Amino acid sequence: MDDIDGPDMVDTFYQYMFRKKKEGKIWDHKDAAKGVHRFMNSLRNRKTTVVRAIQRALSSPEHGLSVCVLSLDDLYLSHTGLVHVADTHAMNTLLRGRGQPGTHDVDLGHAVLQGLLEINHTTKSVDLPSFDKSLFNGEGDRAPMDPGRTIESPIDVVIVEGWCMGFYPLGDSELERRYYEVKVGSKESGGLPNIPSIMEAVSLEDMKTINGYLKEYPLKLYTFFGMLVQITAGSETPYAPIYKWRLQQEHHMKSLNGGRGMTDDQVKL
Repeated sequence: MDDIDGPDMVDTFYQYMFRKKKEGKIWDHKDAAKGVHRFMNSLRNRKTTVVRAIQRALSSPEHGLSVCVLSLDDLYLSHTGLVHVADTHAMNTLLRGRGQPGTHDVDLGHAVLQGLLEINHTTKSVDLPSFDKSLFNGEGDRAPMDPGRTIESPIDVVIVEGWCMGFYPLGDSELERRYYEVKVGSKESGGLPNIPSIMEAVSLEDMKTINGYLKEYPLKLYTFFGMLVQITAGSETPYAPIYKWRLQQEHHMKSLNGGRGMTDDQVKL
């Protein structure tokens, strides 16, 4: 789906949302609690681009909705917290940085979403957290509170975007089955360069640790959401575009900051 942030995608999302509203399957945006919706892209990339396009469309004079966007990236643990998680699971390569379940402050996310749910009748305003990925040589840390990220009522729609939003933990037997299925079938990964190397470095016990952390997400985050939107690549090999999209993202960032960022080879890892 090359035009993933184009007008067709935005219109599809908009029409789907309001069809569900008319069917009574999500809150009416005029209710006191207002609607809370979740946007999720399982492919990790392009989701922010699409969310911004949707936010512009819903906020346009044509629709006149007040839209708040919260990124899962802004719910990362502090640098101290990330280091603690990495040290606690020193042999688990998946937790040597941020991104996986276990590296987010789920309690902070719960508090922010609770405030947004009540913003139109009790809380009145909510301070959105932010995470600065440039700190600590790219390891990142929680940024100081920014008055510009204080959200005031009224709010009609809240969009939460994050690559693992909507993921649920698996039972041990199913997790083991899928782990070995991916490990054995890594050559059929759709052309993603790093799948084989990842599977060599990640054990089943590592995956069980991530699976355990994931148990918090449905209990503390998903209960707030009225809709899940998942974007796929529209391909029989859905992983194939990831490397290309990730490279585009990195090249764009480096074009804006004087060339600071990962090499193409580092993006693969």
